[in-house]
Amino acid sequence: MKKQLLLFAMMLLPLVASADAVEINGIYYNLVTKAKQAEVTSNPNKYTGSVVIPEKVTYESVEYSVTSIGNSAFYYCSGLTSITIPNSVTSIGNSAFSLCSGLTSITIGSGIKYIYSSAFASCPELTDVTCYAENVPNTDTDAFKDSYIEYATLHVPASAVNAYKAADPWKNFKSVVAIGGDTPETPKCEKPTISYENGQLKMSCATEGVEYVTDITDADIKKHYDATISLTATYTISVYAAKAGYLDSDIATATLCWIDAAPKTEGITNGIANIPAQAVLIQSEGGSIKVQGVDEGTQVNVYGINGTQAGSAISQSGAATINTNLQPGSVAIVKIGQKSVKVAMK
Repeated sequence: MKKQLLLFAMMLLPLVASADAVEINGIYYNLVTKAKQAEVTSNPNKYTGSVVIPEKVTYESVEYSVTSIGNSAFYYCSGLTSITIPNSVTSIGNSAFSLCSGLTSITIGSGIKYIYSSAFASCPELTDVTCYAENVPNTDTDAFKDSYIEYATLHVPASAVNAYKAADPWKNFKSVVAIGGDTPETPKCEKPTISYENGQLKMSCATEGVEYVTDITDADIKKHYDATISLTATYTISVYAAKAGYLDSDIATATLCWIDAAPKTEGITNGIANIPAQAVLIQSEGGSIKVQGVDEGTQVNVYGINGTQAGSAISQSGAATINTNLQPGSVAIVKIGQKSVKVAMK
């Protein structure tokens, strides 16, 4: 029986004010005299309506700075409709506003650094949260658990919109907008470039810190049933750059093929294919086709799918650029020496 009573008492602890708590203008605080700091604590009669927490309070002629919200301070205050937390508060404790079923709006000051587990959990009517902190607070991922923030709006400083969009759990809000203004446009990763060197594809991007998402297909990789097989020896490459807080880049594409260097000598010896070849990278952009990796002075011709010549060039320094009038979405046939390769125009 004693153990049961002790357990019951422990369960009630978060719901009542500390024995040392003092009431100042309707809000209860635990006071730390030496530090002259005050922590908001629970109200035995529950908090209701719209509550604005001050930055400073005075008790027995001593001024205290309100620095934290503790001990489930507003736990199960179903009559609470809105809360304003001042810039002086740096931390919001575990379950501080948990089960505030009537809470619709929250305003958090710029000084907040820590928001702990279930701080705003199970607040199903929550529709609007404003946080003035320019640095995203360290926030437990379950701080807004079961509060349906996927239907709520988060207002933050314009300079921090992208940071909140990239951080848990803030990124789960329906929308993240700038305080007092329009949401700044989300930056977009620059379109990556593709190159080929020493047997390796290399990607680069002007946007720092991106990851590259690459897709490579090869038309030759399939089952064949004929006695004679024509190989294209061609890879189709597409890649885009991605980064948290940024829109994905446009997709860069390229075609990597191998041009026979000495067709008359190619063959199979001891079961091993012996085909001298050089790698050539072909890319299209805005009606132009760029060919890299060809020998100096190589003639490169471009034709439309109907066979009409669309342009030509002779390579210099291992590359050739051919300007065409082919439209995006059309197919170009690039002829390099005796090798013909189909390329989609971008």
